[in-house]
Amino acid sequence: MFRLKFLGKTHIPHRKNTASMAAVRMAPPKEVLLPVEQHIGTAADIIVKVGDEVKVGQLVADAPCTFSSPIYASVSGKVTKIETYLRSNGRVVPAIRIESDGLMTPAEEITPPTVTDLDSFINAVYRSGVVGLGGAGFPTAAKLEGAKKHEIHTIILNGAECEPYITSDARTMIDDAQSIYEGVSLMERVMPSVKNFYIGIESNKPECIAKMNEIFASDGKVTVKTLPSLYPQGAEKVLIRNITGITVPAGKFPADVGVIVMNVTTVAKIADYIRTGMPLVEKRITVDGTAIKEPKNLLVPIGTSIRDILDFAGGYTDDLGKVIIGGPMTGFAASSLDEPVIKTTGAIIGCTEKGSKHLKTTACIHCGKCVDACPHLLTPTDFTKALTIANEDERMAKLEELHITLCVECGCCSFVCPANRPLMENNRVAKNALKSYRAAKKDLK
Repeated sequence: MFRLKFLGKTHIPHRKNTASMAAVRMAPPKEVLLPVEQHIGTAADIIVKVGDEVKVGQLVADAPCTFSSPIYASVSGKVTKIETYLRSNGRVVPAIRIESDGLMTPAEEITPPTVTDLDSFINAVYRSGVVGLGGAGFPTAAKLEGAKKHEIHTIILNGAECEPYITSDARTMIDDAQSIYEGVSLMERVMPSVKNFYIGIESNKPECIAKMNEIFASDGKVTVKTLPSLYPQGAEKVLIRNITGITVPAGKFPADVGVIVMNVTTVAKIADYIRTGMPLVEKRITVDGTAIKEPKNLLVPIGTSIRDILDFAGGYTDDLGKVIIGGPMTGFAASSLDEPVIKTTGAIIGCTEKGSKHLKTTACIHCGKCVDACPHLLTPTDFTKALTIANEDERMAKLEELHITLCVECGCCSFVCPANRPLMENNRVAKNALKSYRAAKKDLK
């Protein structure tokens, strides 16, 4: 019965080595690279050209709709190139290269927005450039649009940060607690239908739990919920179920059941923008791993290369084998140290050659561990089999039948597999194939 009442039960190593380290602001790099797609949804449209002088916070790529997000210059300097960039998801998108003048001069148009109601709040969030900063990258303004269509009764602030190594959200809760408080106060004012705010934090972050309890002590609408340190506690639908008992049906969004989930850093950044007018131009990230000489948390301009960040973090050991962008469970291996930090980057993990060695993959032994570990009781091995069906229509129909879209790509299946099979990677391939198939079918109508 426990398995049905509580979603997610995988024990993974925490390795929160930098939890006690406040973020250090990095000096401006020599240049930044800003892909115009740093989020789920529609890419932004470039509005600058080569040779333009730009300043920090200046709009360089505008979002065509709320299911997109504007991009702002993260350094002051000159646009030197408009080029293409291969994202880790395989998409090739335009990118803006800016040579920094080292001055970090703010743009003259930086002005705090006026927020009086839900519409002006959503518009401010849209203009801020903030997306889901926990890694998902869903445009936050689009998520808040759900409050216009549904009566939202619960907002959950996601402070679980359940991946190994990453402590950037934890430092937000400790160092930027006032911004989180301001963000919640804003939402209380513009969304009076919300009766409950929960802040979900894993039990391995006692300092965060204490800080949130302290700052919200006088707010009766806010409850700090201590959660077991079990993975994937921070997955949106898992968090909703474990905190409220509400199940989000397949094919539905949290807003359909009256709930909105927002990452704690997302809320803090929204408050910062509404207070100062400075949009999202920098990111707090964790730099750690067995090959990193000086693990730390950093505040870096968006678009800074991994190479520059690792140099600032004291460099890496001679036996560096792999660099992971994001957490080791859901992140991607960097193809180059020249890849930039984007809005959704939470960490850079450097692994030694020994630690990143590929384990031998063997045949499936039908142990069922992947099914037991999946927070939604899916069958990853069946997804792999479905991908081998020759006929595309039959292949996609089978993936639909197996509910591949419920996969949250948490990596639990691959983590527990004794045969070391690339189950999560196969799930990603299957999800992307179904998404493309649906889009093609829609275009034919």
